[in-house]
Amino acid sequence: MEQFRILLTHSAWFLPLCLLVGAAYAWLLYSKNPLWSKQLNYLLAALRFVVVSFLCFLLLGPVVRYFSNTEEKPAIVFAIDNSESVRLFTDSVALRQTREKLADISEALRKNGIETTIKSLNATQVSNLNAIRFDQKSTNLDVLLNNVAETYENRNLAAVVLLSDGIANQGKSPAYSDFPFRLYPVALGDTVPKRDLSLPALQYNKVAFSGNKFPLVAEIRNDGFSGRNASVLLKENGSILERKTIALQPNKPSQTVTFQITAAQPGKKHYEVVIEALPGEFTRLNNAKHAYLEVVKGKLKVLLAAAAPHPDIKALKSAIETDENFEVTLYLPGIYPLKKSDYDLAILHQLPSRLRTGSEVLQLVQQQKIPAFYIVGAQSDLAEFNKQQAGVFIAPRGNQTDEVVPVINSSFTRFGFADRAAEAFKTYPPLTVPFADFRLNPATEVVLQQQVGRLKTDRPLLAVQTGNENTNGVLLGEGLWQWRLNEAVANEKPAHFDKLITDLVQLLTTKQNKKRLNVYPVQDEFLVSEDVRFQSEVYNAIYEKIYGQQITLTLTDEKKKSRTFNFVNGENFSGLNVGNLPGGVYKYTAATTLDGKRVQDSGEFLVQDLALETLTSLADHNLLYQLARKNNNKLYYPNQLEQLEKDLLETDFKNVIYTQESLKDLINLKWLFFVILALVSIEWFLRKYYGSI
Repeated sequence: MEQFRILLTHSAWFLPLCLLVGAAYAWLLYSKNPLWSKQLNYLLAALRFVVVSFLCFLLLGPVVRYFSNTEEKPAIVFAIDNSESVRLFTDSVALRQTREKLADISEALRKNGIETTIKSLNATQVSNLNAIRFDQKSTNLDVLLNNVAETYENRNLAAVVLLSDGIANQGKSPAYSDFPFRLYPVALGDTVPKRDLSLPALQYNKVAFSGNKFPLVAEIRNDGFSGRNASVLLKENGSILERKTIALQPNKPSQTVTFQITAAQPGKKHYEVVIEALPGEFTRLNNAKHAYLEVVKGKLKVLLAAAAPHPDIKALKSAIETDENFEVTLYLPGIYPLKKSDYDLAILHQLPSRLRTGSEVLQLVQQQKIPAFYIVGAQSDLAEFNKQQAGVFIAPRGNQTDEVVPVINSSFTRFGFADRAAEAFKTYPPLTVPFADFRLNPATEVVLQQQVGRLKTDRPLLAVQTGNENTNGVLLGEGLWQWRLNEAVANEKPAHFDKLITDLVQLLTTKQNKKRLNVYPVQDEFLVSEDVRFQSEVYNAIYEKIYGQQITLTLTDEKKKSRTFNFVNGENFSGLNVGNLPGGVYKYTAATTLDGKRVQDSGEFLVQDLALETLTSLADHNLLYQLARKNNNKLYYPNQLEQLEKDLLETDFKNVIYTQESLKDLINLKWLFFVILALVSIEWFLRKYYGSI
């Protein structure tokens, strides 16, 4: 249904004037004795009166206001928890019958003019309930229901039918969220306790240092086996490393077993803890759990040296120590003396200094060729700094300074930034940098650029030099402590600042190689539910990137099973996606041919199988009951689906009428031009025809 009104941009008192102009024009033109009949004269005068009056009316700027109404039918979404726990711990016949009945309910609703759709845990829309596969590795009901709410925002979403066992092992409980729709939960699974042993959790450090011992603590849950003994095994690559026997104590459903493991050679490690099944146990699916960690060759040593005490020192030390792979040693003249050691990186705050301090640190850096990270400040000796060949040459323009904030250089790819890092950097307080001309060495890359006020410049703020024998970083300003403090106040945790510093330290402590083929996974650890992706870089003899090479990638798992992939590294190649992989440690080898010679690259990565869906076999119908009660509804079971159908069909779900308003100048309506043209043409034709007779 559409309605319209005509509005005027000038006073309506001009309307009589328009009619008066039209009447006067017609009278002046047709008041004389005509050559045709009076009736025709009156018709011609009327045509001229209408045309002139309407043209004058258009001068008032009339606007047409349209109101269009759209009626939308109610919609009901079937939100399906298609996780593994539903399939594993629900009777298969009951699950099949429930799906078939829900499909019948959906069809009955459609026949009654209600739109129905099906949503699964991975936020995809499914066309057929019977085609759903219950294979999701985790359950986040809150995300599922919020996704439905977002998809149907500003639409007539009447209700959501949630089919679930109530086991939510990721995200927050949906009981704490408010949803803009009525919820009809349907409960699956079994709430009757079973005799079972399970491994809910393993506690261990993600990083261990070679040669050290570290504990791995396994939590054992006992349901119905009190007074019995259970054997707990620690395995690696299928071999039993250690066996422990635990007495399952009454009235103590949870106990722990601790294994002491010696970290051997550096690399990715995969351990498995297994409880040997006891007779009468309900399921063995939750009797094993995996531990994934990385063994590294001791901590990397970072020397943090400063010309004088400064709050930047505390901020840098705190950020670096968020990564347990690094050990920080301080040097401050007269406070912390220089400790001789094999340092992997030296951070030089305002060194070389105009205070003539820290010469012993500079000498150590030069003698041992330690990678250095220079931070330039008010006490820096710029002439001496330029002699360090740090990758940036500073030519100051007097003693002036600039106040600048950081901007990410989009062409820098040595390490990545989080999605919201750029927004966080915009809120940082400005650093004080020298007002100068900056010259970069060919091997120097800019990480952050300077923004002065609202003006983004191409001048460097943070730069690194890693392409030659000297590995250096340069920050051209002081006041980092304000960055960390500002972000901590805003977000409780300075995550973006800490990541920037730790990534920078990792880059500067990484020994540069001259590999011409570099193939690597986009991250070190994946979940079994994630796609594993690889990136590649190929260089010519002078280490310029080249494209179009045929690369062979071979993945080998812990059972020595190999998978081979072939791809070409195009210039706009987004990476090789090898899909989902089973949990474990994988080694990879990549090979291609350059200048007639075969070149290779290799590495390893982890795929973690958290087995979240097998941790518990008990359905959580209490959660579903809370959701139903919160929506002034009730919980339905598979044998109550007839009642669910009746309740849905009897509920008076209303159609929603949306009214849309639009404004348009009357003069812009094209059909009016042809109407006026037709009236003028008729008048002209009649005058010509009867005037010539």
